[in-house]
Amino acid sequence: MPGTDDSAHVPSSSQRISEWVAQQLLDRIARGELVPGERLPGERQLAEQLHVSRVSVRAALQKLKTQGFLTAVQGGGTRVVSSAGVMDGALTAMVRSTRQNLCDLVEIRMALESWAARRAAERAAPEQIETIGRILAAMSETDRDGGRGADDMDFHVAVAQASGSPVYLHLLSTIRDILGNMVELNHTEPYMENHEALMIEHHRAIHQAIARRDPNAAADAVNAHLGWILARYRTMTEEPAAQAAAATAAPPVRQGD
Repeated sequence: MPGTDDSAHVPSSSQRISEWVAQQLLDRIARGELVPGERLPGERQLAEQLHVSRVSVRAALQKLKTQGFLTAVQGGGTRVVSSAGVMDGALTAMVRSTRQNLCDLVEIRMALESWAARRAAERAAPEQIETIGRILAAMSETDRDGGRGADDMDFHVAVAQASGSPVYLHLLSTIRDILGNMVELNHTEPYMENHEALMIEHHRAIHQAIARRDPNAAADAVNAHLGWILARYRTMTEEPAAQAAAATAAPPVRQGD
């Protein structure tokens, strides 16, 4: 949050400064400037940004920890609480247990991410669209085979941030680790089979629709991208099943046996 300055909103004499600081931080969370899992600046930096004492910042952080909005980071610091810690382990195990569960998650992603892309086309700030474009450019570099999965995940997170919905950002944080595993799978063989260029075109279509401020095209581009991924997952599910069925089938009866 470089450059953040709330000094124009000086707390009233009747309001405790620590309560005012806590409200400023809550407002940043509500606006999506602080996302689930993100580490906050240090006490000194927050005090400088807000033009208050470190004592007031410390009291505000403690209040937000007590209320469940923030949590302490091992080794020092504070992080915005993510609901992922509550359910990520069980949900990850469930998705990994069967390929069908993985397909279900893709269908859920289609519903959520198409909504987010639509919102991004309507509300994204110019600099957010530029950020999506920069990530897309990094994905397109031919010498980034090892980093495309990370860029892919960053792309979808950037679209989520551009949607301007803290609620969606919190939902995304709940399944982010699982999505990260999915994205890594999407960039490995035999999944890709030289389809990297097609995947990049999918992401380019999403970016271009958002840049044109075309909500319907943005949603359609997401559905086309994730629909292709869903079809690949289903193919990967059906092929082993067919091979297993063929292997266990009774051998043909030869005439004269």
